[in-house]
Amino acid sequence: QVQVVESGGGVVQPGGSLRLSCAGSGFIFSTKAMSWYRQGSGDERELVASISTDGRSTTYADSVKGRFTISRDNAKDTVSLQMNSLKPEDTDVYFCYAHLRPGFNLVGQGTQVTVSS
Repeated sequence: QVQVVESGGGVVQPGGSLRLSCAGSGFIFSTKAMSWYRQGSGDERELVASISTDGRSTTYADSVKGRFTISRDNAKDTVSLQMNSLKPEDTDVYFCYAHLRPGFNLVGQGTQVTVSS
């Protein structure tokens, strides 16, 4: 089955950390760039971080730079998002994207992250 499945969301206090994971299946994971998005309050989801096929190139939203780290393990077909120094404004549903081809993305069901004291 062609899919990506997120895990690792939860509730954490401000300043805390969470690690999200995304497992891909049904496609050649190592040949696809991967991203994490979050729902946000607008009509479009916000790009949080992206990583190239070989993991050497990463990009981050300004709001998470220095706090979040995206990484991938092509041997395990997984991509992770390490989130440190979490803030209440990071509360959101986070989605894993596999960029299968231009204009076509495979998206997971999302995982809830709540930052609250």
